[in-house]
Amino acid sequence: MDDNLWLIELESALLDDCNVNDIYGICQGKSLPEALRPDVWQVCLDVRHKSDQMSLFNEIYDLPFQNKLREDCQKMLERIGNDDEDKVSVLSDLESILTFYCKNRNLQYETDNGWIELLLPLLALKLNRSETYNLFEAIRDTYIPKGCKPKGNVFHVFRLLILYHDPELCTMLDTKKISPDLYSQQWFQCLFASSCSFSVILSMWDLYFQHADPFLVFFLGLIILINGREQILALKDSSKEQIVEFLSNMPCALEPDDVVDFCLLAQYYSMKTPSSFKTDFLKALYGKQNEKGTPEECSVSQALCLPVSVYELVENSSIDLSSTEAVRFFLVDCRPAEQYNAGHLSTAFHLDCNLMLQEPVAFATAVQGLLSAQRQSIEANSNAGGEHLCFMGSGRVEEDQYTHMVVASFLQKNTKYVSLLSGGYNAIHDYFGDHMADCLEDHEPKKCLVCTRNSTGSLFEGVQMRQKTGQQAKRDSSSKQGGSDFFNRFSQVMKFKTAEVKGKLLDIIVNPTNGANNAGSAAGGDGNNQANQMPVQQRHVSAAERNGKRYRNVAPVFSIDDEHDGDFEGGNHALEDGRESAANAATKLPGDSKEIVTLNNYLKSPDIMNAFKCQEVHMNGYMYDSHLIITPTHLIVLREMPRGQAQIIVRRPLASIVKITAKKRHRDLITFKYGFPDGDGLLITDMDRFLIPNASEATAIVSKHIVQTLDDSAKLT
Repeated sequence: MDDNLWLIELESALLDDCNVNDIYGICQGKSLPEALRPDVWQVCLDVRHKSDQMSLFNEIYDLPFQNKLREDCQKMLERIGNDDEDKVSVLSDLESILTFYCKNRNLQYETDNGWIELLLPLLALKLNRSETYNLFEAIRDTYIPKGCKPKGNVFHVFRLLILYHDPELCTMLDTKKISPDLYSQQWFQCLFASSCSFSVILSMWDLYFQHADPFLVFFLGLIILINGREQILALKDSSKEQIVEFLSNMPCALEPDDVVDFCLLAQYYSMKTPSSFKTDFLKALYGKQNEKGTPEECSVSQALCLPVSVYELVENSSIDLSSTEAVRFFLVDCRPAEQYNAGHLSTAFHLDCNLMLQEPVAFATAVQGLLSAQRQSIEANSNAGGEHLCFMGSGRVEEDQYTHMVVASFLQKNTKYVSLLSGGYNAIHDYFGDHMADCLEDHEPKKCLVCTRNSTGSLFEGVQMRQKTGQQAKRDSSSKQGGSDFFNRFSQVMKFKTAEVKGKLLDIIVNPTNGANNAGSAAGGDGNNQANQMPVQQRHVSAAERNGKRYRNVAPVFSIDDEHDGDFEGGNHALEDGRESAANAATKLPGDSKEIVTLNNYLKSPDIMNAFKCQEVHMNGYMYDSHLIITPTHLIVLREMPRGQAQIIVRRPLASIVKITAKKRHRDLITFKYGFPDGDGLLITDMDRFLIPNASEATAIVSKHIVQTLDDSAKLT
């Protein structure tokens, strides 16, 4: 009886307004009973309460390719052998749904595009046409990657995944000029529906939709290849056509009893893959605007190996060492010796790429030393140890060609888990900004090529500073001492390992005025003098005190500077007692607060102009992994939750942003202030603070859209 308790719990949940997380928590990856499958799939695909779109269909079958569509539907039904009574009904549903889909989405049907195969298992659920259409549309939008065509972007990405986990197999297929699109196009187009038996597909999709991971198809395909690798390698002397046919038919061998283990293995390999694989390719593969090729497609097709983002590499160092399933990197710095000596990460192993051509024997010795150091660091459970090799170049094209040669030499030896840091040392330098000296060993700005390159920008900033008004200069004078004290303490804190830094850094971020006050007392300065030098006060008011016309005929007041941000009682959406401030509530749009969304689906919205991964810094001393979303009219904060979910924490109109501030020596700590002009001053009603890697890009884009929003408002008035 206990074995059936989950079914009773599932039935009860379906009667309530449950979501995919609830479903997964109850089912735990089990196959579903036939009676509950339709309801569960509708919940997992979030179409349970969707409107009847088929009611808009005019029942006119007049597409230019209508005859071809009808013929393909008929051929498919003849192949699966339905009863004559069923054939008429199924054929009518197939043609109606696909015809409306083409008209509704302005798409063109093509033979073997996987639509019919994808739709057939849905028709078996015996739902009405509208519900079937909604399921079909949701699967196409959520789980079918864009660019499923010969030499499409999806297959370049799939090849990089194979290369990462099984370079020997990948090299063999490359040698035979067998690209993934030749054998796996149907796998991706219809989620294996054309390759597996009907019972296997139903069981596989039960698990697939519960996991809610669009990238699972990549790992399912990878498992099929890895499980049959010995058979594939044994075919190395066979013809290309024979190998392609064998690969294409490999999923046919799956049995219903294999599905659970099949999906568990796929999840395991997913966890053993850098998360950059998903985050970097999400928009290119699943974004709504990417049906056609994009510039990203070229960069993926030319990638030497799997790219890893700077964000993941840095965050990786703070992973709990007891987690055996987490990806852990062994960083290999391939820059020339003089660049390495001018600054490097303490966890990096130096392998001078110039040695490969200049001194091959010394290079071979260095490689052996690298592999030995990697083994020792893994055995010692060191922060610097990991079985995943991440190579880093300078980020300069003329030098990184030698780094690529080094990476290629490891791949030729069939070394697993080889990746390349996107942007190289330049990206690391930009990520840490002015705190590079605190995060590197032996950093020498005069010899560091990136510091030298940035010196011109620093001179330009100096000119801008001298052009500030007298009033602004006084503001800078009063905040300079506090800012200096902030970063002196920050530099000391950064000497601890990453996991210990966050708590201490937050105390400094949350109470930045303490140091300034202490410094002022120690200096023994004249109190009246200091009072005269205080900046113009920015009043913080409640929503009830707003009495001006916002931005009506008033120039926008926002800036990015090194102004000191004092303590603010209502900042970051919540007071210490957990109650939201009235001002904060007034700036939110109704119905959006605290809404739970699927992160991947939300990020694919065509309204999103840009999205930046960041950390939301709360005034109560906590940091949350978040995403800063920019639309043409709003700034939205999504806080990450388990299982690919996210919570909409706040949704701010861009027009309400009156000031953007950043610390002079820590440009990535950004504060957005909200309010409206009040005479010559500003009424600040709320603020949000974030740590944003490469914050200059985010603030520039926000500023651009603020100006555009204000210009549009001015035109309307």
